[in-house]
Amino acid sequence: MYQRMYPSLSVDVETELKRYEEYAEKIRPLVTETVHFLYKSVREGKKILVEGANAAMLDIDFGTYPYVTSSNCSVGGVCTGLGLDPSSIGDVIGVVKAYTTRVGDGPFPTELNDDIGELLQSKGHEFGVTTKRKRRCGWLDVFLLQYTNMVNGYTAICLTKLDILDTLKEIKLAIGYTLNGRKLESFPSSAAQLANVQVEYITMPGWQTCTESIRKFDDLPLNAKTYIEKIEDILEIPIKWIGVGKGR
Repeated sequence: MYQRMYPSLSVDVETELKRYEEYAEKIRPLVTETVHFLYKSVREGKKILVEGANAAMLDIDFGTYPYVTSSNCSVGGVCTGLGLDPSSIGDVIGVVKAYTTRVGDGPFPTELNDDIGELLQSKGHEFGVTTKRKRRCGWLDVFLLQYTNMVNGYTAICLTKLDILDTLKEIKLAIGYTLNGRKLESFPSSAAQLANVQVEYITMPGWQTCTESIRKFDDLPLNAKTYIEKIEDILEIPIKWIGVGKGR
């Protein structure tokens, strides 16, 4: 089969089988029945760190369907993917960029198809990890974050890539949507509606100062601190970590 699809590919099947048999022996001691392993670990008071894949709005149930992945990217995936019971979930950390990105198709209300969008994409090195496609970039959508918080129940936020905004004179935050002239109380439940919303923004002054080497909140420019505090105020969730610089 593979020879028809890839005629120039040469594979020594016996050598490959032997190589993977060696891998199997190395991996074998690490394989266990994970539900019992995790249950026992929780009861023993051990700390368990779970990292979610993809992004909240790619969740098959609560994302912008049909522009989603095939699994639960929200906190519920901890239960369905690992077999952990809901009562064992402790802190839920929302990892959020200081601006919004999206790979591929789908509605994106705050998308910037201009020089600022290009700056965010190039300076932030916004490429899909697997596809290498350019990520679409836009202003931070706090109204969307409020929705993802309803689903996930964040106890704290980690705000990353703040330094990508360093050179901007003004920065906008999306704080609400209107649809057909009516202000929406909640995030739209369909992608068709989301594609037609008008965004309500607040405009804040930029800080136009390099923050890449800053390691303490108090050392950030005043306008950067104001930007962070405004996000906290709207979300009513503490931002406990801030990422700047190439070693974010």
